Amino acid sequence: MKTSIATVSIAGDLKEKLAAIADAWFQGIEIFEQDFIAHDGGPAEVGRMVRDHGLEILLFQPFRDFEGLPEPLRSKAFQRAERKFDLMGELGCDLVLICSSVHPQALGGVDRAADDFAVLGERAAKHGIRLGYEALAWGRFVNDHRDAWEIVRRANHPNVGLILDSFHTLGRAIDPDSIRAIPGDKIFFVQLADAPAISMDLLYWSRHFRCMPGEGDLPVTDFMKAVMATGYQGPISLEIFNDYFRGGNARFISKDGYRSLIYLMDEVRRQEPDLAVDLPTMPARIEVEGVSFIEFASHGEEAEDLETLLSTLGFQRKGCHINKDLTLWQQCGIRILVNREPGDFAASAYAMHGTSVCDIGIQVPDAGATLERAGRLGANPFRQPLGPGQLDIPAIRGQGGSVLHFIGAESGLDKVWEVEFHSSGATDEEEGAGLLRVDHIAQTMHYEEMLSWSLFYTSLFEMEKAPMQDVIDPDGVVRSQALATPDGRLRITLNGTRTHRTLAGDFLASSFGGSVQHIALASEDIFKSADLLAKRGFRALPIPSNYYDDLEARFDLAPDLLARMKAANILYDADAEGEFFQLYSRPFAGGAFFEVMQRKGGYAGYGAPNAPFRIAAQKRFMRAKGMPRR
Repeated sequence: MKTSIATVSIAGDLKEKLAAIADAWFQGIEIFEQDFIAHDGGPAEVGRMVRDHGLEILLFQPFRDFEGLPEPLRSKAFQRAERKFDLMGELGCDLVLICSSVHPQALGGVDRAADDFAVLGERAAKHGIRLGYEALAWGRFVNDHRDAWEIVRRANHPNVGLILDSFHTLGRAIDPDSIRAIPGDKIFFVQLADAPAISMDLLYWSRHFRCMPGEGDLPVTDFMKAVMATGYQGPISLEIFNDYFRGGNARFISKDGYRSLIYLMDEVRRQEPDLAVDLPTMPARIEVEGVSFIEFASHGEEAEDLETLLSTLGFQRKGCHINKDLTLWQQCGIRILVNREPGDFAASAYAMHGTSVCDIGIQVPDAGATLERAGRLGANPFRQPLGPGQLDIPAIRGQGGSVLHFIGAESGLDKVWEVEFHSSGATDEEEGAGLLRVDHIAQTMHYEEMLSWSLFYTSLFEMEKAPMQDVIDPDGVVRSQALATPDGRLRITLNGTRTHRTLAGDFLASSFGGSVQHIALASEDIFKSADLLAKRGFRALPIPSNYYDDLEARFDLAPDLLARMKAANILYDADAEGEFFQLYSRPFAGGAFFEVMQRKGGYAGYGAPNAPFRIAAQKRFMRAKGMPRR
């Protein structure tokens, strides 16, 4: 299976694009005419440059407004095509994309278009060129792949075939199963793009909101199952038009694109095992058993302040590492590590971000299989020198330069706490605060990174996306998307910001791109936990009385329950499935914070209606607007 990407999909000049595409393991490109024209070298030099990167030019595109033109426009179109054939010969490319006409003087008619393609196919054959006809979703007469196929079928020329694009089919809500009737050898090329479900003009939607397969809402997997059912064996390519991608990091987006193609084709093979998908086997999406640990990088007084906060949250110091300045704090099934080791990865994380989460341990059934799947999807492995007695735990790079370690029982890696840590002698007799497990981890990022990290998690783990929500900050809007395993053992919320003025944006700026801003810890009785927290000296985030006055008006809550919530600064939400209670720590380390929460019934949300009030309360503890950080 040859993987390809259109040069228009990523930012940079042609040299930068080719370097990024090759680095992401693609095998070929669609060379977009505009990228070629803007380059300062001739076609032969461009062809050599592409091949020097280990790539092939699999498609030259686009050739516009060809079929159905009256004279003299028709003759001029054939002349234009002949010039492109000569150019393609120098480039070393034998397939051109011809998109359905939008020319205002074009004439309709399937036979007229088929005759034009039959004639052009004969001319193309003399140059060793093949013609791929694509139905644009906004084409003047042809905007459906079924009509494009009928034109190709009637042209009846071996050098004339069909190009399919998932956006043009799915964007018009055309049933992709109609593709199954097309002979696979007459499909010359397949382009893929996803998109969010937005109701807008098709052309504008296509030009600005396309995204990688798996990042949007279109049934791209169903589309590819139909394509592969035809017997198609050609390239699988990405053609993405997206404002953020065009201004983003070309290498990051290219790797994201490669991940999307491998994930997509693996899903196609798993959903229809009889289809011939030329892709090496790899483990299925990984079931997650829980969060094994969360590790902070810190130092000096900041580390002492963090450990004081952990103590007020009910954590006990349970051990220290056998050869690192690394302490283990635990409460029931929650483990939090504080790493002060100067020669460790955590030291570089601290130098970059200050006190911050540098590592998350994910409990999985098979750590080796998890690492293998991550590697096949293009994740960057992580290793650092091991000290005496340390276990070699598989790991990859995660969001914000952090690390994800995979803890699997199958190889004894879950014994790391007994193997690598000396017990501090603390017992469970000391009462904690009733916190049982990590409910969710909130990662903050720039808005344009959200699609990539959503795909990262959902392609690696058995996690599904919830719809995006807007979180209103007094100084802007933050987009939030929740990802969760079916049983809720791992929940991650991705929070994307466009401005440093929001609480999320200020955290990003203060931490120089730190990843985790918010850790939510689950209690089975939040009122009992609140009492225990208060006894331990925990300082809850104060919530104004106005919030509880509004709560009384919105919900039918008993007066004594409302009074208890107000006294403990507990926030509340409810839906048809259940109830949700939450309280927060005050901000620390540049805007990070802990949440203590309780779910009742089937409530699966995250208290989104409370976010504006929580953010406003947190901002009262941050530096004043306009005040410098130092």
